[in-house]
Amino acid sequence: MKTIVHMDLDTFFVSCERLIDSKLIGKPVIIGGTSDRGVVASCSYEARRFGIHSAMPMRMAKQLCPEAIILRGNSGVYSKFSDTVTEIIKESVPIYEKTSVDEFYADLTGMDRFYGCYKFSSELRQKIIKETGLPISFGLSANKTVSKIATGEAKPNNEINVAIGTEKPFLAPLSVKKIPMIGDKTYRTLCNLGVKKIYTLQEMPMEVMERVFGKNGVVMWKKANGIDNSPVVQYQERKSISTERTFDKDTIDVIKLKGIITAIAENLVYQLRRGNKLTACITVKIRYSDFQTYTLQKRIPYNASDHTIIPIVLDLFKQLYNRRMLVRLIGVRFSHLVEGGHQINLFDDTEVINLYQAMDHIRERYGDRAIMRASGMGAKSISRWNPFNGEPPPLLANRRQ
Repeated sequence: MKTIVHMDLDTFFVSCERLIDSKLIGKPVIIGGTSDRGVVASCSYEARRFGIHSAMPMRMAKQLCPEAIILRGNSGVYSKFSDTVTEIIKESVPIYEKTSVDEFYADLTGMDRFYGCYKFSSELRQKIIKETGLPISFGLSANKTVSKIATGEAKPNNEINVAIGTEKPFLAPLSVKKIPMIGDKTYRTLCNLGVKKIYTLQEMPMEVMERVFGKNGVVMWKKANGIDNSPVVQYQERKSISTERTFDKDTIDVIKLKGIITAIAENLVYQLRRGNKLTACITVKIRYSDFQTYTLQKRIPYNASDHTIIPIVLDLFKQLYNRRMLVRLIGVRFSHLVEGGHQINLFDDTEVINLYQAMDHIRERYGDRAIMRASGMGAKSISRWNPFNGEPPPLLANRRQ
């Protein structure tokens, strides 16, 4: 029998901001796109009492809680905290899976005979809290599904151990919406069938679920009964990074577009160097006001230099922007990533390399946008993340937490 622990950093973005500014503690805090077209990326428990939740339109959140403190957030900062937690877990457990910037699974099977899985998980949680200051919750059980649901029940900042053999009674009184794969549409269908609690789903014949939902119905029935054989997948780094900017108002201002795409490229190149990575493929993306989307890419020798990559990005943009229509979104993507620092070749100016190192040092100390090209200063913010955390980027405008 396996033993799986699921760990989740509580209201992660908000918790990071509170470590930076203690005045936010105890107050309703919302993080996300600050314009009316933005959405809530994360919110504090104080804000949730007003009915605010992630993925809610920011306009609605402001109406529900006018006194809430709204922050755009800085994913570069969040990435650093996430990296710290990842390193602690990496050094402590035999195998772990990082499913998002703030969520982890670890397979502790076999550790009971040496230490005790619950004791180990509890001490690991306390170590993370002590070394990072971030609240974190965990659920421990025989599989990933029950552990994840247990973590949700443990929050905020607590822990739950579901003993082997007690999975069904633990799940029974909970809402079927607690099952990870059940979204709003499936939940409504289940409610129409009279299924609101997990115990009702447990008692339904599996054949009925399969008839209504197909293969997903069988999976739902198994999860409701505490059956989940999915393994903890060893954490692997991503092979690409990207950033997109959706404008509050569609624009045809070419100078503005070039400035923003320069800022995006500059920041992504910095993230490459920070992660000790090189890219061999650059892609530029444009979405017009009629939602037609176009991309153009170019292969290059492995590189992580501003003076090489930014001109290529601008050239791709110049080739791509040919419809002269209002632009809704622009983005840049670096792919074919490999491990390795920038190699100085015979044609590189060592003063330029020294300049990069000095600029990166300033960014590490004072933030991603502490120093930048003048042409990119018009970009108020660029959504950034740790590109090597094994997950899709948590775009602050759309990411749920």
